[in-house]
Amino acid sequence: MLKTRSDIWGVLPIFFSVVIIALATASAGDTTSKPDTSSHTETDSKPTPVEMAGYLLVPHEQLSENYDAGFSLYVSAWPLLDKYPGNRFQTGLFGTWMFAKTDRKRSMETYSDIEGGLGWWRDTRFATETPKFIMGGVAKSFSEWANGPGAGKGRDWSKPQGKYGIAQLSPHVVWPPDGLNLEQGTCGQLFGYGYLPLPLTDAKQTTAGADVPTGDQSWTLFLNTGNFKGPVAFFTPYFFSKPSVKEPSYSGMFLDSRPANPNKAIQMETQYIPAFQSTDSNGVTYARVAPTSFPRDAKGTSPVVHQVTAYTRAALWDSVQEWFGGGEPVDGTVNTAASQVHSFAPAGGSTWRLYPRATPKEDKRPIRWNAFATPVTLGPTTYGYRWDEQLTTETETEQGSLVTLPQYYRLDENTASNSEWVAVTPDEVPSDTGLADVEFVSPQRKPSEAYVTPDEPDSCWKTPGPSAGPFTTKLGDGSLLTYYWYRFADQPALLNADLSDAEREAMQTKVEKLHRTWKKDQEYLPPPSEGELANLDAGVLVTPPSGMEIGFVPIATRQEK
Repeated sequence: MLKTRSDIWGVLPIFFSVVIIALATASAGDTTSKPDTSSHTETDSKPTPVEMAGYLLVPHEQLSENYDAGFSLYVSAWPLLDKYPGNRFQTGLFGTWMFAKTDRKRSMETYSDIEGGLGWWRDTRFATETPKFIMGGVAKSFSEWANGPGAGKGRDWSKPQGKYGIAQLSPHVVWPPDGLNLEQGTCGQLFGYGYLPLPLTDAKQTTAGADVPTGDQSWTLFLNTGNFKGPVAFFTPYFFSKPSVKEPSYSGMFLDSRPANPNKAIQMETQYIPAFQSTDSNGVTYARVAPTSFPRDAKGTSPVVHQVTAYTRAALWDSVQEWFGGGEPVDGTVNTAASQVHSFAPAGGSTWRLYPRATPKEDKRPIRWNAFATPVTLGPTTYGYRWDEQLTTETETEQGSLVTLPQYYRLDENTASNSEWVAVTPDEVPSDTGLADVEFVSPQRKPSEAYVTPDEPDSCWKTPGPSAGPFTTKLGDGSLLTYYWYRFADQPALLNADLSDAEREAMQTKVEKLHRTWKKDQEYLPPPSEGELANLDAGVLVTPPSGMEIGFVPIATRQEK
């Protein structure tokens, strides 16, 4: 079982750390909530901003090391907060990290993985209450990261830093650089995704002219949603091997060549939820947190993770490799006989804490999570929570049913070392704290800067350039996406993947086989045994122009309000 540990950074990976490190020096952000203290006297306590952050930990069964060729899972997608609180808001919903197998102790010197998932990030420009999805691959030591085709570390194209690390594979889904959109109003439905390697390239002994090998594994994102199923995009092997060109001692250690660790952490990481605290006339400190909710089913419980599955190479790799070598075509359906599903235990903990910004780690006081949340297994392959009916609130919205967590907490200072925040009802909070008058509002947003790609005639975006376009599509987040159709081998990511013309053409041949055989409405990943699937935003679903159904892919070049 995954053990609950107090020092998460020292033991477990940081969910969405791809974005966290990039934004460590970012602005303090918007004023996302405000206390209305106009009715109080000058002597009354004024609520001051604090924040809630931490992890929810999901223990699960450890599997045999043989299941090292990728994973899939289903996670609930829902609006965590009822109002988007501004660009300091950063949290993932439940997800995982996939590391390469290694005998070395994991450290920042060798950190490299595929993480990402559903959530909200501080650099999201077109955010709504509905989460988005990023791929979140990390190259060695966070030297680069890749969130999707054309999306990575920063937006300066003179320093791509991972923005060429992911290549588009599907002719049916266009990827917005701000993150892949779900249908607005998604509330509790299951979002299915996973990564399996495809043999789209051959391994080679030199990389970027250096005597450093690059492997043949193209880790490919597969989705299972209500309106799209199948592979979408993949990490180029060069994305993982590239840092070894400068540091050859690390060659052969990353996901381009190594199998994946089958036993991954399953967690939900929250980096910031707005809150306020105030001290009453007796010196007792209270806090109020922005309304935070979880999905609710007909039984009042909250399923959050379902059917976490690990695979061997016989699940897909072996049959596709044989096909590409001249064998019979395969339809892309994952062989479930080569898989195993993790079981869950009704256990798990929380490291959620409430504290003022810049509080030292040792002074951040925990929330007594188990006072109102009880981990449960809803069948052997589904993990979720049961809630205390006195402290939580069942909420009905236009989108669906939610459970809203306690908003009010009292700091119980038993001793300096073990004080904790305890949930209380609103009528237990003294009026002189002013917390009852706090309003959590969506800030007035500044116009969002457009995502743009290079426009110089000699850039890889123009030479050899697209085959059709521009086209536009409106997305549910209020943005307009401009995209072009590129021949698969001519897309910018592959022109920056350390591939010769001959190697790109060999990939083109393989992908044309996939496009002819693999359809968007068939099953690829094992379907969920229960629950309703979430939908992608209809705006990201596209149709190839006539004559470009095979061997062409959509590439976004601009996203604007």
